[in-house]
Amino acid sequence: MKQGIPIIGAIPLVLFLALWELLPHTGIVDPVFLPPLSAVVENIAGLWQGGDLQTHALVSLQRALGGFLAAVVLGLPLGLVVGGWFPRLQAALEPLMELFAQTNPVVLFHIIILFLGIGEGAKTFIIGWLCLWPVAFSAMNGVRNADPLLIKAARSLGIGRLKLFVSVVLPSAAPLIFAGLRLSAGYAFIMLVAAEMMGASSGLGWLVIQAQESYHVARIFAGAAVITGLALSVDGVLKLIGGWLAPVRETKENQPLGIAACNDNRRDR
Repeated sequence: MKQGIPIIGAIPLVLFLALWELLPHTGIVDPVFLPPLSAVVENIAGLWQGGDLQTHALVSLQRALGGFLAAVVLGLPLGLVVGGWFPRLQAALEPLMELFAQTNPVVLFHIIILFLGIGEGAKTFIIGWLCLWPVAFSAMNGVRNADPLLIKAARSLGIGRLKLFVSVVLPSAAPLIFAGLRLSAGYAFIMLVAAEMMGASSGLGWLVIQAQESYHVARIFAGAAVITGLALSVDGVLKLIGGWLAPVRETKENQPLGIAACNDNRRDR
C-alpha cells in the first residue's frame, strides 16, 4: 500500500508539468506571459553554463540559511522555555510573541534600514524574523503536548526536573519541533526575494527582480524554479534528519484513512 502512494503523488505533478509545456505551445495560454517549461529549463541551463546560476544560488543559499539558523538559535530556546515550564513567563510573553508573529517585516523596511542599513544584516533580519515564530511556537506546542502519561510515570520514579525535560519532554516534543523547522525553512526562501530587494546586487531574488525590470519572463520563472528547488532540497534534508532523530509514532490518528480501515478489517477477522 505504501509503495503505491509516491506513484499516486507523482501523477498530478507530471500532469502539471505536461500542461505547463503544452498550453503555451498550443496557444491556449500566451507564451509571453507563461513560457513553456522547456524554455525555462533552457534558460536555467544557459545561466548554469555562464556561471551566473551558481554564483547567485550560493549567495541566496547563504542568506536563507543564515536567517533560518539565526531563527533556530533564538526561537528554539525561547519556545522551550516559554512552553509551559514557566507559567508566569509564558503568560507575560505569549501575547507579545503572537503580536510580533503577525507583523510582516516587509512593512518595517524603513525601520530596519534605519537601524541595520541595507547590508547583509538587514537581509538576515528580515528572513530570520519570519522564520523565528514557527520555530518558537512549534517548540512551545511540542512541550505543552508532551505525553502526560510518560511525564507522570517519570515523576513517579523520582526523576529530577532537568532530566525529565531532557529525557522525556524533549523527545516527545521533537516531532512538532521538526515540523516547525521545516515550515520555517520554507519561509526563509519565501522571504528571499523580498530581502534581496533591499540594495542587493546578487542573489536569485535580485536576479528575478532584474528579469522583471527587463520583462524577461523566462528568466523570472527560471529564478523562481531554482529558489523552489533549493527550498525543496533543504526541506528534504530536514525531513530526513527529523525522520532519523524524531520519527513520528505510527498511530491510527496519523495513518491515511484507507490504511487505518484495512488494519481495522484485519483485526476484526
